This record gives sequence, structure tokens and C-alpha cells, in this order.
Amino acid sequence: MQTQATQASPALVSASQTQSLQAHATALLRVSLGIMALAHGLLKVFVFTVPGTVGFFESLGLPAFIAYLTILAEVGGGLALVLGIYTRWVSLALVPILLGAAWAHAGNGWVFSNPGGGWEYPVFWTVTLLVQAGLGSGSFVVSRRFA
Repeated sequence: MQTQATQASPALVSASQTQSLQAHATALLRVSLGIMALAHGLLKVFVFTVPGTVGFFESLGLPAFIAYLTILAEVGGGLALVLGIYTRWVSLALVPILLGAAWAHAGNGWVFSNPGGGWEYPVFWTVTLLVQAGLGSGSFVVSRRFA
């Protein structure tokens, strides 16, 4: 049973406004994830350097080509997300990269601010990528054809 107050009050936000707000919020998440992926990929290129990144991956017992694939996935995937290109597929393709990061940092404890970084940040990032895959591209994409 509704009270008089709820019967008399009009909807604060219309359905079309809600849909528009959700599309913009989804785009904000997508662009944020894209910038983060791009920043991490470029960090591996310009700060740690490609040979340094390869060396780190090899120190974990991983083959060198995984380092190159990771850099390519982060830079290419980050750009694709920022532009809204194949958002669902790119988000899902980045999940193994983040699960690998969680594995690499698992021995450092939970909090990412621990020495060597913990696993909390890459796991959270994994979850947000899965959410993005479920939501799609949102607004502000290069082309709806590739969204």
C-alpha cells in the first residue's frame, strides 16, 4: 500500500534520463579502465623498459613472449577501451592479464601498497573488467558498429 506522499511525488528522473545516465556512467568506467590499462602498458615500456619487463616475467618463471603479449594487450586493449572498440571482448581479453598480475603479487599480501604490491588491486580490476564486459560500451564510442 502506497502512502499519500509516494503517490503524489512525481518521478525524480525519467526513464530516458536514467538510460542516458547509465550510458554515460558505463562510458566513464570504460574510459577509466582504458586509461589504467594504457598507463600500465606504457609504464612497462618507458619506465621498466621492455627488456626490464621481460626480465621480470622471466624471474617469475614465465616465458619472455608473455611479457610482450602483456604489453601489447595493455596498450592495445587500453586504446580500444578508451575508444569504445569491441568493449565486451577487450574487457574479457584483459581478465587473464589481471589474473596473472594477481598471481604475480599473491605472495606480497593483500594490500597493493605492500612492498612489491599485493593482489587486492589486480583482483578488483579484474572484477571491474567483468562488470564492463556485462555493461558494454555505453556512450561516446568511435562507432556503434564496433561497440
